[in-house]
Amino acid sequence: MRFIVTVLLIVKDVKRSREYYKHVFGAHVIDDDDPATLRLANTWLLIARGGGPTDDKPTVTAAPPHDPDHLSIALNFRVADIHECYKLWKSRGAHFLTEPKVHKDAGEIRCYIRDPDGYLIEVGQTTD
Repeated sequence: MRFIVTVLLIVKDVKRSREYYKHVFGAHVIDDDDPATLRLANTWLLIARGGGPTDDKPTVTAAPPHDPDHLSIALNFRVADIHECYKLWKSRGAHFLTEPKVHKDAGEIRCYIRDPDGYLIEVGQTTD
């Protein structure tokens, strides 16, 4: 069985988030409506406004994170050169929590970005 995994981000402002992922990470915009559809590296990313329940999810309300310091989902970008990505994405407006940090016990270097809605993006480079 073959299938494609798509990540859905619920955001406050679709246009702002669409432009952020396009500008900072070079995502290709497939559809700029709500939901916006982007091709981000080898992943599809849907960006949509929140909303109330629907007939197929009658008890679910979709909303962006209420508190960016309480993690429920994160994107994880594995890169070949974390320092190059750090420099480029920072110049494009990415807000990094720290500079890349070496984690010898994990065999990687990593750092984190917050997107405009507070979603956490881990950027990591394997050192093994």
